[in-house]
Amino acid sequence: MRIHFIAIGGSAMHNLAIALHKKGFIVSGSDDLIFEPSASRLSRFGIFPEQLGWHEELITPDLDAVILGMHALTDNPELLKAQELGIKVYSYPEYIYEQTKDKLRVVIGGSHGKTTITSMILHVLNYYKKDFDYLVGAQLEGFDTMVKVTDSAPLIIIEGDEYLASPIDRRPKFHLYKANIAVISGVAWDHVNVFPTFENYLHQFDLFIDTIEPGGKLFYCENDKELHTLVVNSRKEIVKTGYEIPAHCVNNGITYLMPENLPLKIFGDHNLMNLSAAKLVCKEIGISEDDFNNAITSFKGAAKRLELLNTENNTNIYKDFAHSPSKLKATIEAVKSQFEERKLVACIELHTFSSLNKNFLLQYADTMIRADNPIVYIDIKTFQQKKIKPFTEIDVQTAFRNDKLTFFDNASTLEQYLRGLNFSHTNLLLMSSGNFGGMDLVKLARELNT
Repeated sequence: MRIHFIAIGGSAMHNLAIALHKKGFIVSGSDDLIFEPSASRLSRFGIFPEQLGWHEELITPDLDAVILGMHALTDNPELLKAQELGIKVYSYPEYIYEQTKDKLRVVIGGSHGKTTITSMILHVLNYYKKDFDYLVGAQLEGFDTMVKVTDSAPLIIIEGDEYLASPIDRRPKFHLYKANIAVISGVAWDHVNVFPTFENYLHQFDLFIDTIEPGGKLFYCENDKELHTLVVNSRKEIVKTGYEIPAHCVNNGITYLMPENLPLKIFGDHNLMNLSAAKLVCKEIGISEDDFNNAITSFKGAAKRLELLNTENNTNIYKDFAHSPSKLKATIEAVKSQFEERKLVACIELHTFSSLNKNFLLQYADTMIRADNPIVYIDIKTFQQKKIKPFTEIDVQTAFRNDKLTFFDNASTLEQYLRGLNFSHTNLLLMSSGNFGGMDLVKLARELNT
């Protein structure tokens, strides 16, 4: 099979390209910009483009398929050439389904927690050396790539993103996988550029339920009222099972799963809820509860999900992917509840389209109320690039309903402020799906005054 990737440098795209290369396919690709770690990984497998840019001569009649990434535009010359030649153009979720339609497909959806649930399942399956394929949105310890597609594996575990499949396929990605077993971890409005109202966003999860294969199963977060109503009202004839936070206790900063009294390396209600979902899925695919519990005690979490950068004396410094209101609130709550005797400095970078929408910003009301020192950072360059009028500190404080909040729009000024704080008996939580203006968070974590 000869496959060409348009916009091969994307996170999922370059991982799928590597997976197909490993499967024996002849893979080529193009992109106008390729950043790390995509560049090094593509080079390691000999599939980095010979030259950057779009080149329609790369699209030849002997191609079996073209896979189109979201970074490409609808007038991309390679896309137009493929359409002219009548070559089948797939989005990457479409192609994942094409490669796995004879397998058992487990799809993890939801506004938050889906990466962690997927990662937990992968960790357990890997612990017992099971044969499985996967697609996950983070780099995991013990896994070389974020995508694996083989001929031999009987099942695939898929993190099902609700964002659009491709520039020419406006369906959410998770609608295309046709799950046999599905999870919905919760629903909280996001991607306002695509789903302008909460009702429109919620409807995508209703449609997702409809895509579950006949005789399939759905596990969903019982505590999410909107989701519970959605599932109960769905007429899809599948088995629907709710899940809740498991019995646990916290002792000296460590969470124990009860009644077995098993120490976990993760913490927080949100992660414990994710654990319940992962346990149900694992049971469905043949892992007993005891075996799951034994394996999950060594799970450290997905990359950038409450990732511990440094710990010293009575100070922990975490990096987290949180950026939406629900994720922000849950992450702060987790750290504060786990270390009630410590103060918490919580800093979030806002840079997504949704978070920089002044109307959507109101969704952040009271999300940082439990932080002792709440900080919001938005790079002034982000406003300039998106041609948005910059927010003021008053704008942010008003939207967050938090007059304790400090606002920064310059990374150097923010770093100087953090370095000037005393972190004795104080935790620091750095949250972003961006990069804090290029700040070296690992170096900062090592050098803070603890």
